[in-house]
Amino acid sequence: MSVVNRVLPHLVNEVLTKELQSTMTTDRSTIAGHSMLSNHNEPVEWRITDSLVPYPEAQSFMEERIKQIANGTAPECVWLLEHPPLYTAGTSANPADLIAPDRFDVFETGRGGEYTYHGPGQRIAYVMLDLKRRSQDVRLFVATLEEWIINTLEAHNIKGERREDRVGVWVERPEKGQGIEDKIAAIGIRLRKWVTFHGISLNVEPDLSHYSGIVPCGIEKHGVTSFVDLGYPITMPEVDMTLREEFEKLFGPTQQG
Repeated sequence: MSVVNRVLPHLVNEVLTKELQSTMTTDRSTIAGHSMLSNHNEPVEWRITDSLVPYPEAQSFMEERIKQIANGTAPECVWLLEHPPLYTAGTSANPADLIAPDRFDVFETGRGGEYTYHGPGQRIAYVMLDLKRRSQDVRLFVATLEEWIINTLEAHNIKGERREDRVGVWVERPEKGQGIEDKIAAIGIRLRKWVTFHGISLNVEPDLSHYSGIVPCGIEKHGVTSFVDLGYPITMPEVDMTLREEFEKLFGPTQQG
């Protein structure tokens, strides 16, 4: 059984009926021939916030925005931001994986996944899309998010890869030992009325030591990395530009919000 089959009940935080399960593509690693392009002409609002955004503020924004998207009173939205240092707990978080509970604020969240770290130097992309306008296929949506990250990394000469036994995007680290891989991007989503929220986190230049307060995503065998850790210094605006270019190829046009 693939990881997506196992984690989808937590990943989307909705009851997975047989009808919903039947809408999922067979293999999340294959998106050729499938599309997450919108069947509407309205572009996705593309928002960038340069200052650090408190986590509760981001949660409140997403909750309100997805209501508006579902009601047809606001366009779909991708919001790029950074958070102050904090830990978040997904719906399948194991309390034992919170090693240093007093190090940073810890926020419970309805997104899928386990514990993760957010902080300066990490690009968060909260993705609020209406899958009724695209494809009501949760696995395809996750696969397309992974493809978005992989293509963004490839544009900067980093080979990111997906793994069928764990969600996210990974980089092989042979210099650390045989079979060692580090995670460079995490994915945690939630759906409500087929509107997505939460999204991805991509490590550009965060303080990787901050991950030591948790077992990231519940995986002890592998570590975490970033653009800078891999020897690819880059500015956040450069990453943002590539993210937008690659997003539009997979999800359709955007307009600055």
